[in-house]
Amino acid sequence: MALYFNITGASSAAAELTRELIAPGDDVRVSSISLTNVHADTKCTVDLYVEKSLKGKFYLLKSVELPVGATLVHGFTLDNKPNEFGLYLKLTKSASETPSVDVVIN
Repeated sequence: MALYFNITGASSAAAELTRELIAPGDDVRVSSISLTNVHADTKCTVDLYVEKSLKGKFYLLKSVELPVGATLVHGFTLDNKPNEFGLYLKLTKSASETPSVDVVIN
């Protein structure tokens, strides 16, 4: 089952927004993720990582710039059973505009 998100982040008060895509223990199997910059005229910077309590963060993508209209597809496997890893996306402003990314998880 695919999961879909429209994420608009990093308001004028904050330079970053972190969003939990899959919570630890949601029992979801992931084989790939697609990130598309849907903002009309500015790039955005994304971090994609898994995190587990007492283990820390492990980055799948770190400080990757998505140009306007670009799509990045990243294949990886994640089974997030109870007490395992969650999946998170962080958006960072590249300019004064608010970044906007569509996410599809398969």
